[in-house]
Amino acid sequence: MKILVTGANGLLGQKLVSLLQEKEDIELIATARGKSVQTITRGTFYMLDVTDKNQVDTLISATKPDVIIHTAAMTQVDDCETKRDACVLNNVTAIEHLIEACSKNGVHLVHVSTDFIFDGTHGPLDETAEPNPVNFYGESKLAAERLIQASNISWSILRTVLVYGVTNDMSRSNIVLWVKKSLEDGKTISVVNDQWRTPTLAEDLAQGCYLAAVKKATGVFNISGKDFVTPFDIATQTATFFKLDTSLIQPTDSTKFRQPARRPMKTGFIIDKAKKELGYEPHSFLEGLEILSKQLTH
Repeated sequence: MKILVTGANGLLGQKLVSLLQEKEDIELIATARGKSVQTITRGTFYMLDVTDKNQVDTLISATKPDVIIHTAAMTQVDDCETKRDACVLNNVTAIEHLIEACSKNGVHLVHVSTDFIFDGTHGPLDETAEPNPVNFYGESKLAAERLIQASNISWSILRTVLVYGVTNDMSRSNIVLWVKKSLEDGKTISVVNDQWRTPTLAEDLAQGCYLAAVKKATGVFNISGKDFVTPFDIATQTATFFKLDTSLIQPTDSTKFRQPARRPMKTGFIIDKAKKELGYEPHSFLEGLEILSKQLTH
């Protein structure tokens, strides 16, 4: 099976490239906007800007993948709120190009979406929950989902939550790495205790994408961690695991933060469908920290 990955330089993209290179029955086509940040020993790498219709059409027609796993996106929530044209281009227009290329070449599309399509009034949520985004990032990701669902292509939509992990290029942080570094530097940090999530280890999300791809599973699947926790819980558990000073972590609530984009208060996912239909089994948050710790020591 030939699998093309977009956004191969991102956190999820890097984990997918590593995972797919290990699979002898998979021919990997990795793509990203810039040069590859990791060595690809099995497979090929192409530079691809998914917002460029001609590039998308040319590459997909030439390589003829069986499946595209689309991880490339504009995910900085506040940037999406203030730079809406760029957000639409990256999160919606790019999807239009991919749908067209998939339709033309008979490709199954695995699309990565987000818990931020929900308003946060309740959680954890299953796949039947009604979307109602409270920020522009969520609106853009929901628009992409609807374009895919209205298309004539074969598709899987995988929704995920608060992804964390270690990458080769550490230009973008995530909550676990931010907490660890801040406390190591002796900084006091304020972390909200009134939002709820199911944080997702990047390796687990990559595994979910792989399972959906090889099965060409159709429909919407929740792919996240299984621990329903607050960011404050995440911070204190991270500090405890790495033997850092938990007294530097100050609990606060969402009203104290002034950010351009609103955040949903309570999301998190019920992952029973993915477990049953895909065989998805994520690590616990503590197990995730152990994996991350080993990678950092290497």
